[in-house]
Amino acid sequence: MNTLLEVVNYVLGLGPSVMLPILIFIVGLIFRVSPAKALRSGLTIGIGFVGINLVVGLLSSNLAPAAQQMVDRFGLSLTAIDAGWPAAAAGAWAATTIAAPMIPLAIAVNLIMIALNLTKTLNIDIWNFWHFISIAAVTYFITGNWLFSMFMGVVREVICLIVADKTAPMVEEFYGLEGVSIATGSTVGVGLLGMPIGWLIARIPGIKDIHVDPDTIQEKFGIFGEPMMMGIIIGIVIGILAGYDVAQITQLAISLGAVMFLMPRMVKILMEGLIPISEAAREFMKSRFKGRDLYIGLDAALTVGHPANISTGLLLVPITIGLAFIIPGNIVLPFGDLATIPFYVAFIVGSRKGNILHSVLTGTVVMALMLLMSSNMAPVHTQLLGGVGDWAYGHTGIQYVTSLDLGGNPVAWVLYRIAEAVRGLF
Repeated sequence: MNTLLEVVNYVLGLGPSVMLPILIFIVGLIFRVSPAKALRSGLTIGIGFVGINLVVGLLSSNLAPAAQQMVDRFGLSLTAIDAGWPAAAAGAWAATTIAAPMIPLAIAVNLIMIALNLTKTLNIDIWNFWHFISIAAVTYFITGNWLFSMFMGVVREVICLIVADKTAPMVEEFYGLEGVSIATGSTVGVGLLGMPIGWLIARIPGIKDIHVDPDTIQEKFGIFGEPMMMGIIIGIVIGILAGYDVAQITQLAISLGAVMFLMPRMVKILMEGLIPISEAAREFMKSRFKGRDLYIGLDAALTVGHPANISTGLLLVPITIGLAFIIPGNIVLPFGDLATIPFYVAFIVGSRKGNILHSVLTGTVVMALMLLMSSNMAPVHTQLLGGVGDWAYGHTGIQYVTSLDLGGNPVAWVLYRIAEAVRGLF
């Protein structure tokens, strides 16, 4: 089992920039794309992901210190630290008896569902399979039953595939990602909770008629409404809240402006490589299964480049920190996953057709609930990571380690509560 896990970890350790070209090349050959064209598509997609990761890294490296400063400045002192998705993923992969078999099982389940016409999504976002592994590992810690734990991991995968199918038309229409679906566990879970809340908020008198999207802002404010300038303005606001000096505020503002400017261009490069494979997959399905279509399941990073999405995500950073102060029952100090909020709200923003006001209001409600869920899941999350260890990032008084990505994910939390409810049966 350990040998299998080592092999899996080695392959996944290559990262999406290496894995994607290989997977896309293989998928292209399966769908009868010429080797040269499949190779070109795979390499172009890999290069696109390199660009996306560079921009996401720019966002994280600048936003995380600002968030830390806001937390320290406002004296936020709580007993559980949000260590972020890397901590949750590390804990999931460390559960060797779960992690190693979950990867081939998840692939097999996906292929069986496609064969039985239960899904249209061919999910090649393999490195995000850790979302399935994590809930399986949590279930194993609670129940000690291996088969039931694997079943719970599969349940989460099936939910992700079904939601990916249902949201694919919205992903194509709003984000312009033709033939793509998003099955990322964090995006799916938050979307399932957030889309109905957004639907309700969009019907509140006095709010429902207010439409604030990037195009409207640019039309009314000219250059100051362009995505680049929106990033700069949001960076200035976050820098001021963090107590930065003028130089630090300027650096943060320019960095966030660069993120808003560069991300759409990186996504465009990736889509340039994906379109030939997507078209070939559709033709393949139509020629063999009349009336059927196929989506390529990819990372939610593709949606982050939309100005409405990243604007909503950045605005929710100080809001989430403020919520941690005032929500009764919250024990979580938000930190590690603050830079990941644009991934969480992708379906919310898309379902609200880019209305930033409605998306931020929806996101505020959702982030409040996520803080409470991650507070509730903090003890078992800490157990998953083997204790607090170094995850507290120097904060004092920390008793638990959790994350918004796993602990605050609505689907993961519901499955966790189910595992708690049935633990006496094993």
